[in-house]
Amino acid sequence: MEHVPPPAEELARLDRELAELDARRAQLLTRRAWLLAALRPTVPTAAPGWNPSGWGAPPGTPAQPWGQVPKRPSAPRGAQNVLLTLGGLLLTVAAIAFTLVSWGSMGIGGRSAVLAAVTLGALAAPAVLLRRGLAANAEALAALALVLTLLDVYAVHAVAAPDTDGLGFTALASAVLAALWTAYGLALGKLRLPVPAAVVLAQWPLLFWAWAVGAPAPVVGWALLATAVLDGAIALWGKGAGVRVTACVGGAVMGFSALMVGLALSLTAPGPLGAVAPGVLLLTASAAAVAGAWRAPKGFARTGGAVAGLAAVAAVGGVPAAELPAGWRVLAYLLCGLALTAVVRSRLPGHAARGVLAASGAVVAGALVWALPPLAAVLLGPVTVLSDVWAGTPDGFRSALGSTLPWSELAAAPVVLALVAGLLGAAYRWWPSVVRLAAPLAGPTTADAGPPAAPAAGAPGTDAPGAAGGAAPWPGWSGWTGRPGAGAGGRGRPSAATLRGVVGAGAVALGWGALLLAGALLDVPHALALAGETALVGVLLALAVRGGGAERGATAMPVTALVASVAGAVSAGLLSLASEGASYAVFGALAALFAGAALRAGAGVPRAVFAVAAVVWGTVITGLAGRSLGLAPHEAAPLMLLVPALTVLLGARLRRNPVALPVELTGALGALVAVGLAVSDAPFLALVLALCGVLAAGTAVRPERRPVAGYLAATLFVLATWVRLAASEVSFPEAYTLPVTVPALLVGAARRRRDPEASSWTAYGPGLAATLLPSLAVAWTDPDWLRPLLLGTAALVITLLGARHRLQALLLLGGTVLALVGLHELAPYVVQVAGALPRWLPPALAGLLLLVVGATYEQRLRDARRLKDALGRMR
Repeated sequence: MEHVPPPAEELARLDRELAELDARRAQLLTRRAWLLAALRPTVPTAAPGWNPSGWGAPPGTPAQPWGQVPKRPSAPRGAQNVLLTLGGLLLTVAAIAFTLVSWGSMGIGGRSAVLAAVTLGALAAPAVLLRRGLAANAEALAALALVLTLLDVYAVHAVAAPDTDGLGFTALASAVLAALWTAYGLALGKLRLPVPAAVVLAQWPLLFWAWAVGAPAPVVGWALLATAVLDGAIALWGKGAGVRVTACVGGAVMGFSALMVGLALSLTAPGPLGAVAPGVLLLTASAAAVAGAWRAPKGFARTGGAVAGLAAVAAVGGVPAAELPAGWRVLAYLLCGLALTAVVRSRLPGHAARGVLAASGAVVAGALVWALPPLAAVLLGPVTVLSDVWAGTPDGFRSALGSTLPWSELAAAPVVLALVAGLLGAAYRWWPSVVRLAAPLAGPTTADAGPPAAPAAGAPGTDAPGAAGGAAPWPGWSGWTGRPGAGAGGRGRPSAATLRGVVGAGAVALGWGALLLAGALLDVPHALALAGETALVGVLLALAVRGGGAERGATAMPVTALVASVAGAVSAGLLSLASEGASYAVFGALAALFAGAALRAGAGVPRAVFAVAAVVWGTVITGLAGRSLGLAPHEAAPLMLLVPALTVLLGARLRRNPVALPVELTGALGALVAVGLAVSDAPFLALVLALCGVLAAGTAVRPERRPVAGYLAATLFVLATWVRLAASEVSFPEAYTLPVTVPALLVGAARRRRDPEASSWTAYGPGLAATLLPSLAVAWTDPDWLRPLLLGTAALVITLLGARHRLQALLLLGGTVLALVGLHELAPYVVQVAGALPRWLPPALAGLLLLVVGATYEQRLRDARRLKDALGRMR
């Protein structure tokens, strides 16, 4: 059967059609790019009725080639703004120069006429320009008019009232200008500059008036507060973003200044009666902030609530604080801050109430920060005992801390910690009730007590007129009901279990700190302090173990108890180093407590931490035993290996338990400490290294530890041998290493015969290294020629055998040793040749070498890959 058409003709036809399709695709892509460019906002829209998909351009427009992006039309706005800005600046500079320089050369009539004419012209011109639609020109001239009015005020004071007080005149002038510019801006409603400028001028009349009359600080505070209230009213009811932003900034500055004045007066008041006047100022500021927060948007409402809360605390707490001693004043403010939590039962809007609660939290946090320095001194003070261990039992707790803090002024610190801890503990205990109270304000999360009753429409605290159609009245309401997709906490908020855990954690940490601080402030006896701290560690461990099975999200409290128990154990251990008997008692009790906690805890990270801490305390006990026996540090080093040996046995018992590895690693750190103690004496160092090698070999018996422990044991044995030889001043190490190398090589050959796939490093590496490496170290310091010759010959033979039998260990070890021996022998001659050459030649040769390597880089890279592959194929 024949093809119709023939195959050759059909193939040619297909090729032509494919070429046409490619050309058509390129044409369509080009057209698409032009259409995308034509539809950009910067290009004028096409005439009505023109279809962009057509092939022609709009009527009356030149043809646009395909793929050509139309140019962006230049925007004249930028140039216009630059010209207007420069013109306004020049006119302003000219006006200032005229007033300051040329004013005195004119008579009173000429001065008045010129200044009045220029000012009136500048004020009238914007109205004309606005009617013509030239808003930018009008704004520029309005700015010039503002500067001219300021110059008018300066001129009036300099000519008409030169003897008038400057501050009083400035106060009156700023008030008049603020009123005039407000009226001017309202009359020309399209101008954006006059009213914000009037707001700026309105900041100064009351303040300058108070300074002018020499008013006392309370009057200055009231002036600042009145200005801030005016700014708040403008921010709430003013029109235009510029006016509101300016008023907000001015109100923030003036309000903050008023609060600082009131706070300073309250803190320095001579008594409760003296603190009443600044308290009234602060309370008024708080009321003003609440009034503003009631109507302000979300973010401003929270800020206003926070400011109101802080001001109320400073006002109310300052009265009793003025009567209390310096160490107890913080307690008065703390109680007032805690009283702010009653806002949850008030009719204050939700966002403002959250701000008040934030203020309460800030006061509590400030009180806790105040109590931190003495707590840190209690925890870190025992570090000073390390400089004189077992120097004798101190008289009291404070004398063991070595701190110079004024303890009499910190008497309220444990009370503050205990009070906050008690409140947090009560909240943890009655958590469902706390959730029900705080739900309308906090944005509810998944709670243990279930959802609270929904508030009625328009009820206070909802921040909204009401919820229509059964909609959620508060953000995150779906988190209460468990609605699918809401998440545990609703909108990413933490769950109630997590929050409760954090509260419990705070109660545990602060209660622990309060007890420690109480002991320091009471200066209890040293023995009682040790017993108390150790008992606290036991209580914290019980909490940590008990909380190990807590529900998901409620892990903050056990974790805090765990961290506090470790910190308390370190502090108690350091404190016990003052006497020998106390050291053994405390560290023994700590080891027993942490070991018991490790046995009682469930599987996981806490159990491993308990076990690791128990190993650390046990290691410290062995170190104390060496000191009790009167041993030198290097003599006590072998004794320090007792705990690492126990961890090896415990690891063999635990096998693949998750706790096994942390315990063994901690024991290894103890062994490292023993090695460090023995460094000063070579024979003891060799002994300690050998014992560590024995422990590593015992660990290597287990298959899961063999890959690491086996090599570590071999390395430790070799190091122990070298150190022992160096300590014995042996100059012929081959007499000791060859008897080890020969049997090791025979064992390796037998291993390779049984298992041809075994690595040459496993079979021959340890045996060869046992002789080659010590001999190489001695050969580099041997001035004779015999040892380098014999070692180089042996290395050459080993290298050739490795290349012949494709054994990687022999090739690399032998080649490395041979290269180093050759370098050692050639080094003197190389130095001589280098000294005879010109100094420019080595850099030149190095540069030439780099050029050659760079030119043949690809070839060298291929050679390196081939070498790597060849070595990888060896056993």
